[in-house]
Amino acid sequence: MEKQTKGVILKGHYYDSVTLMLATREITAMPGIEDASIVMATNENLAILKNAGMLPSSIADASGNDLIIAVRAEQEEQADAAIGAVEQVLGEMRNKQDDGTQFAPKSLDAALQVMPAASLSLISVAGKYAVAEARKALDNNLHVMLFSDNVSLEDELMLKTLAIEKGLLMMGPDCGTAIINGIPLAFANVVKRGSIGLVGASGTGLQEVTTIISNHGGGISQAIGTGGRDLHEKIGGIMFIDALRALAADEDTEVICLVSKPPHPSVLKKVSEEVRAVSKPVIAIFIGADAKVIAAAGAIPAESLEEAALLALAVSEDKKPDAVGEKLNARRMEIEQQTASFAKKANGKYLRGLFSGGTLCDEAQIILQKHGIKTYSNTPIDKDFMLEDPWKSREHTIIDLGTDEFTAGRPHPMIDFSLRNKRIIDEAGDKDVALILLDVVLGYGANPQPAEELVPVIEAAKASSNKLLFVCSITGTADDPQDAGHVKKALENAGVIVMPSMAAAAELCAGIMRLDVS
Repeated sequence: MEKQTKGVILKGHYYDSVTLMLATREITAMPGIEDASIVMATNENLAILKNAGMLPSSIADASGNDLIIAVRAEQEEQADAAIGAVEQVLGEMRNKQDDGTQFAPKSLDAALQVMPAASLSLISVAGKYAVAEARKALDNNLHVMLFSDNVSLEDELMLKTLAIEKGLLMMGPDCGTAIINGIPLAFANVVKRGSIGLVGASGTGLQEVTTIISNHGGGISQAIGTGGRDLHEKIGGIMFIDALRALAADEDTEVICLVSKPPHPSVLKKVSEEVRAVSKPVIAIFIGADAKVIAAAGAIPAESLEEAALLALAVSEDKKPDAVGEKLNARRMEIEQQTASFAKKANGKYLRGLFSGGTLCDEAQIILQKHGIKTYSNTPIDKDFMLEDPWKSREHTIIDLGTDEFTAGRPHPMIDFSLRNKRIIDEAGDKDVALILLDVVLGYGANPQPAEELVPVIEAAKASSNKLLFVCSITGTADDPQDAGHVKKALENAGVIVMPSMAAAAELCAGIMRLDVS
């Protein structure tokens, strides 16, 4: 029987992306509903619906201020029932929010009346409103963590310049992670307190390093996020350098770790000059950058996020850094010994990586490239391997699902697994795909039940392609709300190979693909 796909437009109805994600889950669970999508009608969301075959002609002309409801059902009556239930579901969610026992201020001024001693404002609003809210917070002498993206470089520079003048932190825009005085902010994990301080122009990079440190017995003093563009030539590393100075002066920080994608050369020079002035040990991982530059400044360079974490831990414990290299080399030999047995379980020519963390996506590409495996991507390390269409993989492909084309008007993929789940099924349908690589990022703000959402999808994918191999790493700790141990056990029971870091996962994938499993 042919599936029924129907859709409607609700003009001028706005809901935040997380509310719409939760409503979509409820509607998808209704009898006979194969798929559902309740989203704001942004251009990006229209493209997502079109690619999924969920864009009826009746909703193709919606505008960005409209709400789209699209469902695919076994029968037309079931589709109609689901569409009819949406407004009731959204209404119940809104009433539940309004009936909360705690007062929820609806403006910064109201929040300051409730919490006059507050020193930090975390802002997550649509990009076009974010600058005004951040400016208002700075004018009220509040440190700012700006989670919002889609802010211009000019506005970012203005906000950070103002923050420096006022002696405040301006973390962001697009700052996903920070741990300030032991308090996790946005996407952050439950880690031990300790003497290692971090500055990161990378959210998932900070998460990967802090969790590995904590899982190996170390602890974090501060983890200051700056936003991914802080090391852009136009921004000049203004907040990255200010945060480095703050950690250099912090009595609780004994070792400093710097985490970022490659800075602009002129900014890397500035950071290097600052590192020279720091008396504390500094470990640096600038993924894909020339390690010699930062080493010349006196920092200890790392080639992977995992190595950066282990080096910081070793230095904090007065151990020789060389021992870290020996440990990782021993692990690489173990991976080589395991590779052949894993490769026998797979069949196909290509690797597909589906990532929620942009820095983890970059790290995987770089490690694979070192092993001679070039990957197409929507965020390629080699610009010659830019995907023409991010919705369509070719040969070896690694996708960052956290970029604007996937997230505009939708929750981040660390919260909402729906796009990645659909993509897993699509990739499994390609007979040439031998291996799917995933990151699973835990912590506050992330999906509360990652194993429960991923396992059924992985099992369905493996059922359609019984020689398909899954490899992943888990960024998290046992104390996270999701419990890294629980997630690891559930994924392994589903046949997933779970590695201790993304670096290890990428190394294993490189070994498997080099054996030509086809």
